[in-house]
Amino acid sequence: MAQVLEFRLPDLGEGLTEAEIVRWLVEVGDVVAVDQPVVEVETAKAMVDVPCPYAGVVTARFGEEGSELPVGAPLITVAVGAAATGGSSADSGGPAGGSGNVLVGYGTSEAPARRRRVRPAPAVPAAANGRSITVEPVEEPDDGLRVQTAGGVDESGAAAAVMDGPVPVISPLVRRLARENGLDLKELTGSGPDGLILRADVEYALRAAAVQTRTAPVPAATPATAPATTPGGTRVPLKGVRGAVADKLSRSRTEIPDATCWVDADATELMRARAAMNATGAPKISLLALLARICTAALARFPELNSTVDMAAREIVRMDAVHLGFAAQTERGLVVPVVKDAHARDTEALSAEFARLTEAARTGTLTPAELTGGTFTLNNYGVFGVDGSTPIINHPEAAMLGVGRIVPKPWVHEGELAVRQVVQLSLTFDHRVCDGGTAGGFLRYVADCVEQPAVLLRTL
Repeated sequence: MAQVLEFRLPDLGEGLTEAEIVRWLVEVGDVVAVDQPVVEVETAKAMVDVPCPYAGVVTARFGEEGSELPVGAPLITVAVGAAATGGSSADSGGPAGGSGNVLVGYGTSEAPARRRRVRPAPAVPAAANGRSITVEPVEEPDDGLRVQTAGGVDESGAAAAVMDGPVPVISPLVRRLARENGLDLKELTGSGPDGLILRADVEYALRAAAVQTRTAPVPAATPATAPATTPGGTRVPLKGVRGAVADKLSRSRTEIPDATCWVDADATELMRARAAMNATGAPKISLLALLARICTAALARFPELNSTVDMAAREIVRMDAVHLGFAAQTERGLVVPVVKDAHARDTEALSAEFARLTEAARTGTLTPAELTGGTFTLNNYGVFGVDGSTPIINHPEAAMLGVGRIVPKPWVHEGELAVRQVVQLSLTFDHRVCDGGTAGGFLRYVADCVEQPAVLLRTL
């Protein structure tokens, strides 16, 4: 006897509440194995392949490619058991079995056995894309697993079908957003498949209503994938990476009383040292790796800047390890991969890790773990051809070092005017963790190491 299990979008970690379906990896009717990836999704942080915790036959998919789903929304249903796969139930890991390791916050191991009841079930209803197949009546356990009957209703009585009455909405988050803002969903035209109303549709309608007169009707939403043209300009939804960056920077400026100091430094000797290191035939050392090594040495002397502030406990938390983030511009937008335990790596190891993470950022394969957990950020905006900037701290960190372009400039060297390779260094810091003396000391030490790389030998 087949049993239909509903697999929902799991918690992807780090406070992520939604994801966009990029590509389905299975079709309705396909046989899937335990932990086989079934869909590729894009969060505000990374591209993620989501594995299914069940083995069996896919009976329905929920959501079209390009649509957004909140965490907890149905992804697929899978018919498991001998009747579904043509084999024994042991082949599929048991009707309610699972691997236990799908993603953060989503357990798949079998719950304790409880009272079971059998009820007949009609054909599985069409999913968001209209794909479904018919399965046999199921035996539904009364446990913590979301086991969907073929009728499309789980144990809590919540409908698993896409439509709820005359309003085409899947997401409870969308309904709540509309309800809290007094928006009538019946007045909207959804941009999803078959007129499905997405979160982007509701947000657009709310923004449009805010700029029109009270007597003007709420306009129909435009497709979430295209900018919305309105009187006075073009509106582009803040979503995905752009939306995450906007939220993070706004929170930083709202919560952190930051200050910035900067200094020009003569980087001629640093560039010569790098050229000498790369002339030995050993793996190439990047400039970013040298700057990172300088940062970790400076943080060892000024640990106040490798910290975070816990306002609830009214404490400054100084971190034992340096997890160094670095800003990387990609086609998806700005991301900040993190080099874990940067303080324990030499320049060669740092170069290799920067190269690996940069390539992963370029291809969109960074994992959430590789984009979180930073304690200090290094931002080399000089690659954009600019001399200086005032960095915004990557919340909840306490500081960020910005590095401008290195260019030939007139400079007084050993009492004489000469052309030297000059760089501007900027440090933005949280004034709650330290005063200007500490921040200035950190920046001066960094500048000294840039001007005289031999200074680093004292910390090796």
